[in-house]
Amino acid sequence: MTKTLDPRDDMLGRARVRDNAELEAYYDDLAKQDTGALWTVANDIEPWEPKAKSDPIIWRSADLRQQVLRALDLVRPEDAGRRVVYLRNPKRQDVSAACGWLFSGIQVMNPGERAGAHRHAASALRFIMEGKGAYTVVDGHRMELGENDFVITPNGTWHEHGVSEDGETSMWQDGLDIPLTNCLEANFYEVHPDDYQATNLPVDDRQLSWGGAGLRPETDKWDRPFSPLMKFAWEPTYEALRNYAKATDGSPYDGVIMRYVNPQTGDNPMLTMGAHMQMLRPAEHTKAHRHTGNVIYHVAKGEGYSVIGGKRFDWKKNDIFCVPAWTWHEHCNTQQREDSCLFSFNDFPTMEKLGYWREQALEDNDGHQIVEA
Repeated sequence: MTKTLDPRDDMLGRARVRDNAELEAYYDDLAKQDTGALWTVANDIEPWEPKAKSDPIIWRSADLRQQVLRALDLVRPEDAGRRVVYLRNPKRQDVSAACGWLFSGIQVMNPGERAGAHRHAASALRFIMEGKGAYTVVDGHRMELGENDFVITPNGTWHEHGVSEDGETSMWQDGLDIPLTNCLEANFYEVHPDDYQATNLPVDDRQLSWGGAGLRPETDKWDRPFSPLMKFAWEPTYEALRNYAKATDGSPYDGVIMRYVNPQTGDNPMLTMGAHMQMLRPAEHTKAHRHTGNVIYHVAKGEGYSVIGGKRFDWKKNDIFCVPAWTWHEHCNTQQREDSCLFSFNDFPTMEKLGYWREQALEDNDGHQIVEA
């Protein structure tokens, strides 16, 4: 049936067929041959603008952390594969997504624990929430991880995680494009034949080679389609934000924001997902905008709130929240003396490569949303 959901649907070029008994019989005959009339679904499958299929959600660390820690006593990482509590958007339960086609979960491991090596078609990233001694190994490159470090495990790479014997219980957010990969019917999963990777490379060799400020190693040849720098440490990231804040007024929509990049190409670190770190200066309140592409935010530092689709979400350290595609959003640092920092990952590279990227600023109400009661 043709449904008029928007006054614009009455414009020329939109489906406006009035159904009758003869047409209903025609539709029934088409259905028997696994076909259908386009005009009965055209206005739904070709909307005037993107319609988000996810809800804005916040997962509060104060509520969730204890539930994640309970898993330590209930399941072993070698049995679970990955001991992860995943974040489930109420409207995306059918694909186990946190927002749009992005998956997110919280993984936890005890000192001395080690999860087996595997690889898959989906791309993945980690953002460390707490603990010491955590590490990941990607195609033989071992990286030591600390709080607020960001590390990538690109699609098709062997990777494994663990915590050293002398470390602490560690927790991190996983981000993957599993729902997108499954939507494209392109996912694969493989377990390492030796269970774990063997390597004789120096620890943090990628950081040592490619982590120099503005310097490129001449003899380190890299021909992979992802970043040769796989770990982005917190300390230099925060220092870069603070330095950049001295030279810019920042974005009116995101404050002082910087994008993680492949140092060899300047492009995103991975093919399908991008990531940012942004700083909101004391009492800074950004204006609202919206864009194609979904974003999952992780509070790395400070506290404040975001208005997403007209609803206010207050956040603190290690809270996670999402902004669905084409949804108005703005951020506010409620602290008067300290900055707040938000890590985020997104599907922007996919949107850009497919030519779907679009962005719009809110012009009404001085660029701010009217907050629902």
